[in-house]
Amino acid sequence: MVEHSAVNRRVVSSSLTRGAKPQDFSWGCFVFMKYFLYILQSENSQKYYIGISQNLELRLTYHNSTEKGFTARYRPWKIVFTKKYNFKKEALISEKKPRNGKVKL
Repeated sequence: MVEHSAVNRRVVSSSLTRGAKPQDFSWGCFVFMKYFLYILQSENSQKYYIGISQNLELRLTYHNSTEKGFTARYRPWKIVFTKKYNFKKEALISEKKPRNGKVKL
């Protein structure tokens, strides 16, 4: 019987390779990208808007330039809170929590 040291065994790891970015890491057919929960506050009224996005700058530009919908009525908007998530499902669950009419920052 031959014993093999754990040091000599080949171990497959999910750690990132050199030069890879965590937000772009892919595993098989799954791509892990970051998602942000964000809260916007209208600069002209006491209105808040809660959403999720992968690109905060692009999303803020959209909210401040769209011609219809809730965010168009209360422009301009500023980001007052962000939280990063690795999975969209986590961000969606967190997005639903503060929708009780009161936002605590």
